[in-house]
Amino acid sequence: MTTTANRILYLVCCAAAPAVRVADGVRAAQARGWDVCLILTPSAHRWLEAEVPALRALTGHPVRHQYKLPGEPDVLPPPDAILVAPATFNTVNKWAAGISDTLALGLITEAVGLGLPLVALPRLGDAQAAHPAFPRSVEFLRAAGVTVLLDEAGDGPGDDPGDEPVQGDGQEAYPWAKAVAALPAVG
Repeated sequence: MTTTANRILYLVCCAAAPAVRVADGVRAAQARGWDVCLILTPSAHRWLEAEVPALRALTGHPVRHQYKLPGEPDVLPPPDAILVAPATFNTVNKWAAGISDTLALGLITEAVGLGLPLVALPRLGDAQAAHPAFPRSVEFLRAAGVTVLLDEAGDGPGDDPGDEPVQGDGQEAYPWAKAVAALPAVG
């Protein structure tokens, strides 16, 4: 189901447990007036491969996971904003380092340079959150204009002080609506 919105959101989905419910994120963004294009990391695509036809029907756009070949046309409209959710430890750190070895990373690293509105909602374990590279990467991305939603301790997926990290597999509790609400309003 596509919306009549003229604002395009790229939802970049990484391979973390909430990825299996990415349709919830698509619907949350559509409810806020976004026309959603879904980009999967290669691992997320592997996890969701059987769901791709339903996700394509939900968004009304091809679901992308790899770079197109030279000479192939772009199949998605250009984005007005990008939401990276769930954002993994790997993606956050590669993004901050400017690595673009996948389509998902290429789009979000380029979006920093273009000044597009970017929101990231990480989903990672406590040990990954405690790794010294993660807070450095978050600080760098925030300085570059990316809204990274974390609790005050820096280890959870929320943006309000006192939020707790998603426990267990995180599929049911993942705050898709909170991530979408952090995007600029569709107008």
